[in-house]
Amino acid sequence: MDAIENLVTRRSVRSFLPDAVPKDVLEKIVEAGTYAPTGMNWQTPVIIAVTNKELRDQISAWNAKVIGTDTDPFYGAPVILIVLADKSKPTYLYDGSLVMGNLLNAAHAYGVASCWIHRAKEEFESEEGKELLKRLGIEGDYEGIGHCILGYAAEDAVPPAQPRKENYVYWAE
Repeated sequence: MDAIENLVTRRSVRSFLPDAVPKDVLEKIVEAGTYAPTGMNWQTPVIIAVTNKELRDQISAWNAKVIGTDTDPFYGAPVILIVLADKSKPTYLYDGSLVMGNLLNAAHAYGVASCWIHRAKEEFESEEGKELLKRLGIEGDYEGIGHCILGYAAEDAVPPAQPRKENYVYWAE
């Protein structure tokens, strides 16, 4: 699939099979994330690739707690790619968002379903989140940008594209 087709056919998926995503595919998706443009090439983001089911379920519970639910906000996806960015740089939020976009689009290019899940900011402001960063050796003033959940879509889980809104683009010729 060419780049433009990839961009216009990617959809957010909210129902996943429990099947693992092969490590070589995950590595390629993560690598694409590391090539997202960043302000001044500071490369402020970091990516935490969570494939351990116990840790994945723990993070899911943290995320659910933020919104006051006990359901899985990651829709059963077996992989979480958590993007955080160094708040000491003025472009950190944009840098992390571009990494998220690269991860989502790369996943689609490799036939892997994805969705951006929020609340990483709140998770990594918590004591549990700070402890996880410490355990992983991540030091600095990082803010959670988002979770790119990955897996293979359950049957009929890929929604059709919604029509684009009117006046999306204004031409100043």
